[in-house]
Amino acid sequence: MPGSDFQTHPVFKRGVSAKVRLLGYATICVVILVADLRFRYLDSLRESLHTIISPINTVASEPVKLLGNATEHFSNMADLQDENAKLRQHQLDGAERLLRFDELERENAGLRELLGMRKKTPVKSITAEVLYSVPDSSSRKVILDQGKKAGITHGLAVVDADGLLGQVTRVYPSQAEITLITDRNQAVPVQVMRNGLRGVMFGTGQGMRALNDVPKRWQQAAQSDIGPGSLELRFVLANADIQPNDRLVTSGLDGIFLPGLPVAEVESVDREAGPFAHVICRPLGGVEKSIRVLILGRTELPPPPPKPETGDPPPLSVLPKGEHQVKSGD
Repeated sequence: MPGSDFQTHPVFKRGVSAKVRLLGYATICVVILVADLRFRYLDSLRESLHTIISPINTVASEPVKLLGNATEHFSNMADLQDENAKLRQHQLDGAERLLRFDELERENAGLRELLGMRKKTPVKSITAEVLYSVPDSSSRKVILDQGKKAGITHGLAVVDADGLLGQVTRVYPSQAEITLITDRNQAVPVQVMRNGLRGVMFGTGQGMRALNDVPKRWQQAAQSDIGPGSLELRFVLANADIQPNDRLVTSGLDGIFLPGLPVAEVESVDREAGPFAHVICRPLGGVEKSIRVLILGRTELPPPPPKPETGDPPPLSVLPKGEHQVKSGD
């Protein structure tokens, strides 16, 4: 074979060794560093490179910033939601406390009014609370939480701070049934405070609304549509001195209700209904809404007067026979 066939291919030619190249590159770097450090030759080149690379750095760092901002945003949102939930719960608790305080204030006001009513009445009274209304559409009755054990008896009057509510009609050991004055079967003797005119107040079993827009000839027919809570004053002559806004109080003629208890206020008077005026009244007490009530005891009746003397002479005492004869002889 010719000698040229055994020559090394130029690709595999060995030049300067890697160690020599590394040493040369290191020397160049050291020279550049020393020159730059001493003579500041590369400042302009560095500034130019920074100007060129700065947009690239900005674009490259944006995803990282976006990810960090998103993480912070969602973290803040979660914190805000938790804080809002706590604030809403705190607000609900505060509103609940305020409602309880308002209810306590109303309860205290009602109790103070009942206490004032108790001081005004000269009889022993018992406080009670309304439990529920009797589920009977044809009557107006409620059940109280006090009964025979508390000293309640049949027939006692029931009032609130504003006026008469009704009468005890049934008594159980721990509860009592009250028939309200708006019940159609309840009657109360009353009188007008302004002039002392007497009458009897009956419940209509229905309520109160203004009758000014109803013609007088239709008022009696419209009475069935007045709604719950109204009263009617009966047995008052058409020419009697009674007018709207007159206040009616108990007369005490029945011996059950104390005299002077506020009952109702005249709402309308129809003098064309017949020989008796058709008088619609509005109850003064909270007949349909009072929760705390006062049950009034009965007044102590004075002792009966002594029996009148007949005027007959006292019976003669029987004398012994001898003494009678002696006196006769004398």
